[in-house]
Amino acid sequence: MIRPAMAFPKSFLDEIRNRINMVELVGRRVALKKRGRDHWGCCPFHGEKTASFKVSEDRDDYHCFGCGAHGSAFDFVMHVEGLSFPEAAERLAEAAGLEVPKLAPESREKADHVSRLAEANEAAAKWFQAQLRSSQGAEAREYLQQRGLGEKAVEEFRLGYAPDRNDGLKTALLDRGFTDQELVESGLLGQPDDGRGSYDRFRNRLMFPIGDRRNRVIAFGGRALGEVRAKYLNSPESPLFDKGRTLYNHAMAREAGRAAGTVIVVEGYMDVIALAEAGFRHTVAPLGTAVTEDQIDLLWQMTSEPVLCLDGDAAGLRAARRAAERALPKLKPGKSLQFALLAEGMDPDDLVRGSGGEALSGLLSSTTPMTAMLWQALLEGRDIDTPERRAALERDIDRMIFSIEDEIVQRHYRDDLKGRMRDLLRPAPRQNAGGQGGWKPNWNGKRQPAEDVSRLKASLAIPPFRSREEAIIGALLKWPSLVEQFEQQLDDLEMRSADLDACLMAIRDALYTAPGLDSEALARHLSRSGFEQVVTRMSAPSAARLDWASERNPPADAVQQHFDATLLRYRIEVLQTDYEEAASEARREVTAEAIERMAALRRALDRAKAEEPTGISGAGGGDPR
Repeated sequence: MIRPAMAFPKSFLDEIRNRINMVELVGRRVALKKRGRDHWGCCPFHGEKTASFKVSEDRDDYHCFGCGAHGSAFDFVMHVEGLSFPEAAERLAEAAGLEVPKLAPESREKADHVSRLAEANEAAAKWFQAQLRSSQGAEAREYLQQRGLGEKAVEEFRLGYAPDRNDGLKTALLDRGFTDQELVESGLLGQPDDGRGSYDRFRNRLMFPIGDRRNRVIAFGGRALGEVRAKYLNSPESPLFDKGRTLYNHAMAREAGRAAGTVIVVEGYMDVIALAEAGFRHTVAPLGTAVTEDQIDLLWQMTSEPVLCLDGDAAGLRAARRAAERALPKLKPGKSLQFALLAEGMDPDDLVRGSGGEALSGLLSSTTPMTAMLWQALLEGRDIDTPERRAALERDIDRMIFSIEDEIVQRHYRDDLKGRMRDLLRPAPRQNAGGQGGWKPNWNGKRQPAEDVSRLKASLAIPPFRSREEAIIGALLKWPSLVEQFEQQLDDLEMRSADLDACLMAIRDALYTAPGLDSEALARHLSRSGFEQVVTRMSAPSAARLDWASERNPPADAVQQHFDATLLRYRIEVLQTDYEEAASEARREVTAEAIERMAALRRALDRAKAEEPTGISGAGGGDPR
């Protein structure tokens, strides 16, 4: 018998606590070992290999230091078995040999009514399943075949079909003894306001039963098979069904999520089923709306950092950001959201059916944390080229930070977001010796992310581009006016040698803040800024120089000509290396992305070679003069 939430006598609940041994209760599901006064084991609520789950017999509670799960015997039974508090209390009372207090007549009547509505939904689910197997369900079966759903998934998710008539379900359930009022209140029938008779709410639709965390059918979602305004239609809210507090596939995902250590959130029913077929049974979906605060709480009961894997379009990105904003005030230490961003126009169903589960596993291995998602939302569509606009950005950051209720999380978000703002606004070397990427100014009043080339740099024991890069730096030190003359080419230049790349940025910073510096003043400035070794190297007789076909002290136009040729030659060499690397990758993994990257680099390389001058030999990095 399903009972609604009720107030049990305090003496009854206290007696349950007195009779239930917390260690024995938890020990039926978790292997516990005693350490000191407490017992420890692996948390049953999230996947882990080391014991971080503590059960205290003295205090009759449990606490996980990994995911933060905490509570009493009632909480443990509720979360492990997916029960409501009254149901958990009844289960514990039975185990303790206690008789459950009788309900007041009005409470009993309400409990019986709710139970009756649940029975109506269960009967409707069976009827819809039968219609899918009948001749009337041919179009729905054909649609499922086109979407690639196997018979096992159709049965496991109890998919059905609502025929295109007003009274098919109504007649069937009235014949089974349900009343018209019960069917209206359960959401299965619609009731016009003008007094006309009730009618089947779902018509000519593929039906998806929606279960609670015990997998009891509490509502339905229906996908239209014909041309109608509402493609998807959900049951209205009822005593059984609260859309904002329900997740599709909650019961299966709760069990599977324990082994997987996480839960995946997608947008629709078909995404859930496709991912479950591919082995990702720990997948849920909200019901046609953005993720709500209550749904975030449900997700955090299953895992510490659920992953939102949403459609790769503008609507999917907006939904991801809205979820991050709703989760922000509720964050706790260890509780957050992760985001797996799909390619434009791609949804999870497309991904696993087109590229297999391995593609989704790869996507889930490189998720975006919540701070990065919120930071992108803060920057989108705004300029920060004036003090007032930068102040507005700082104000919005402060508002975001102060909305977090937990003081510890708030402090760490302040450090993260303020640090991102400092990196954005202050010109700094793009790469340090460790190869960490950052933000670089493009000297047009805007900023763009610097490409992370740390892996490539680390793989080059002796950088093959070093000589030509030294020639470029040496030319800028000797003729600082080249910085302004070749501003656009230098915007696109990022050297493979970390120290020279940082020196290039420092040269541009110096001439940007103090135009007109001559060669000696620039060298002194660089030496004071930590580039003394580079300056000394550039002054040595063996340093790389621009190659010349003329005298040692050429005129300005010759300097410009040879410097231009050196930059282009360097660009060609870099593109050639990148193209060869992309071609090798495309041979290893024949994917559309890899092939497109290889083709794009080939086109860029061909364009660069077409621009190469023929009248200048060995441009840059040759024998010193």
